[in-house]
Amino acid sequence: MPAEKIKTDRPDEQQEAMRNLVRTRDDLKEQERKTRQQLNVYLQCHGHSWPSNRVSWTKTHYNWLEELIFPHPTQQIVLQEYIKRPVRRIADITVEVERERWSLAPVVEALVALRGVDRLAATILLAELGYISRFDSPR
Repeated sequence: MPAEKIKTDRPDEQQEAMRNLVRTRDDLKEQERKTRQQLNVYLQCHGHSWPSNRVSWTKTHYNWLEELIFPHPTQQIVLQEYIKRPVRRIADITVEVERERWSLAPVVEALVALRGVDRLAATILLAELGYISRFDSPR
């Protein structure tokens, strides 16, 4: 095997760092899903529930959550933690993912030029795939 081929098969330090960053974001999205489930249980335990015929986790739903009033201040703190912490953490890491300048940034820009591909999706794709040229064929 040519030396150049071996070099590009393995991610370099910068690409591995980007891969870790997008995987961390993915982990946070999973935590967000679990937190939403925990929030629903918490609300049900206290007699609050979002109507099942309405779409959850929209701006309207978040507005409803923000307007809920609990009798004890500590319960209000718990509600705010369930609402804001996952959203804030994901937003922060997403900014880092989109802001990061790395060796595949020009390829990310090229993919973003395609309709329906945003910067985040292109970055995640390339962080996981690496240098596409390392593949012999599209298969």
